[in-house]
Formats: sequence, structure tokens, C-alpha cells
Amino acid sequence: MNAANLIKMANQIGAFFEAMPDHEQAVSDVALHLKNTWEPHMRQTLLQDIATHGDSELKPIVREAVALLRAG
Repeated sequence: MNAANLIKMANQIGAFFEAMPDHEQAVSDVALHLKNTWEPHMRQTLLQDIATHGDSELKPIVREAVALLRAG
């Protein structure tokens, strides 16, 4: 799967969780969703693309979730 599609999917996930009233929980839920439902190569492709091209195409909530993924 190419990085553009993964970014689009991640942003769609982020848009869903943005509606939650607790922002910290929403960020955590996005990270958990990416960790538990995406295949490892999907996450790796997304992270590699971000490392190469930056994260400007990601919604802020997804940027925060990606930081959580990297941290743990």
C-alpha cells in the first residue's frame, strides 16, 4: 500500500476520533487503533514516509498518535 493511501486512512481514523470530548483519550485511541488493526508493514511505511517527507499532511491528532507509537 502506498504512503498517500495510508496518510488518507490515518486522517480518516483521526477524523473519527476527533469528535471525542477527551482529547488525550482520542489521541491514545488513534494510536491504539493503528497499532492493533494496521499490519506492521503499513505502520512502517507510514513512519518511513513521515521521516522522509514530514508530517504536514497529517491531522494534528494523527501527528500526536504517531508520536505515541514511536514512543512505545
